[in-house]
Amino acid sequence: MITIFTLFLLTIVYLLLKRHFTQWQRLGFPTDRPFNFLSKLVRKEKPFGLIMADLYQSVQSKVIGTYIFLKPVLLVRDTELVRQMLTSDFANFHDRGIYVDEKHDPLSANLGSLKGSSWRTLRTKLTPSFTSGKLKAMFGTIDAVGDRLINHLHEKLKNGQSRSLEIKNLLTTYAIDIIGSVIFGLDIDSFKDPDNEFRDLSDRVFNTEKTPMMIKFRTLMVFIYPPIVTLLTRLGLQDPVLRRLRDIIKETIEFREQNGVVRKDLLQLLIQLRNTGKISDDNDTNWQIESTAENLKSMSIDVIAANAFLFYIAGSETTSATAAFTLYELAMNQGVLFKVQKEIDEILLKHGIKAKGPLTYDAIQDMKYLDMCVKETNRKYPGLPVLNRECTVDYRILQTDMLIPKGTPIFISLWGMHRDSELFPDPLNYKPERFENMNYNSMAYLPFGEGPRHCIAQRMGVMNVKIALVKILANFNIAEMPRKEVEFVFHQAPVLIPKNGLRVQLSKRF
Repeated sequence: MITIFTLFLLTIVYLLLKRHFTQWQRLGFPTDRPFNFLSKLVRKEKPFGLIMADLYQSVQSKVIGTYIFLKPVLLVRDTELVRQMLTSDFANFHDRGIYVDEKHDPLSANLGSLKGSSWRTLRTKLTPSFTSGKLKAMFGTIDAVGDRLINHLHEKLKNGQSRSLEIKNLLTTYAIDIIGSVIFGLDIDSFKDPDNEFRDLSDRVFNTEKTPMMIKFRTLMVFIYPPIVTLLTRLGLQDPVLRRLRDIIKETIEFREQNGVVRKDLLQLLIQLRNTGKISDDNDTNWQIESTAENLKSMSIDVIAANAFLFYIAGSETTSATAAFTLYELAMNQGVLFKVQKEIDEILLKHGIKAKGPLTYDAIQDMKYLDMCVKETNRKYPGLPVLNRECTVDYRILQTDMLIPKGTPIFISLWGMHRDSELFPDPLNYKPERFENMNYNSMAYLPFGEGPRHCIAQRMGVMNVKIALVKILANFNIAEMPRKEVEFVFHQAPVLIPKNGLRVQLSKRF
């Protein structure tokens, strides 16, 4: 009887799994081979973003269904459908479908994870933080970090000889110091003090080798199966790095409020939002704010910390990677390097700026070819290789019989789209001019997302990248190197990490 009962249970489980893993066929969707995607992920063949890109390239259909562990997900390939979901039909795809628990875990309540009206309210409050006026006000703080980068490079090349440098790590230090200064309000210099606490915490975010297994599992479930994270959080399992960054934010806010300290940075704007319920417009040049009784504050320190951490995660790696990939491509495309250096020299001369002097916001905005280079880097190496959304209602794809069930995770492979030769001719070649002659499908260019939920800090991120590039290219030459496509290591983070970093050979120009 035990044997019969066991066989009966196994049969039931088999039939249930078979039914589950044939969902896309039953709904009439093109589908990936069962377990194909999952097996690549489990075997760590490639990072998640590149596996998605392979799936994108494997078919020509508008959409394709697959499975991540037990979860049915849909990859959307068609550019018109992608734009429709992100813009005109945004009401049906306004959430990302990742873990958030505002009530019991306010540190999860960031702009990336919040849903519906909670997201919209916070987005409206934070948007004024990234206007042109606010970026101009913060420009000097960021420029000072750029000066520390250049001083460090001059020290590395003080003997006058050219030197091969791992530029990705150097630019990660630059990006982390910007985040520490502008978002967390810290006075740090990781070039001189690479072992400071903030840099150590930052390394622990992306270098997960020493991360406890349960924390790794919790992080993975944030995207794969949020209810498990809810359970683990209720049981007391939380990310220690995020908790410590929250304490740093709390200490800095209390110090500023108690001592009347004012800095023109993003944290100051968040304190202003916390105390007054809004961020002042660009015409108000007074960043000084009055402290308010705790029960009257409109935003908790936990929510400030949650969003500061989001800006850190979204900004540090993408800033460093975009700048590093640009320098890497310039080394392999000397004609582009000559052209962008010539523009930088001319614009600096026009604005009366010395190569080693402070930059200005207006000078950076004048550099049109540099802007095309950054756009081309973001095309070839999008900071986030995959966009994700969640279908919030049953949704029928126009002119088809395909109905996407409510709750289905939606993925968009930016890596696949941006390297599709039908959308971007000659996609592996670095061609900034494509953005001048519009030789590409503009609907397919989505490095910062699209629609109401596009990257709120896009302009700040691009500005940070340009400051680093201008300072480096104004002061250093890059030696030519042969064409070699970048390889990437398997990593739990949603960004792509170059294998063995990115090396370029620099020498002083003057």
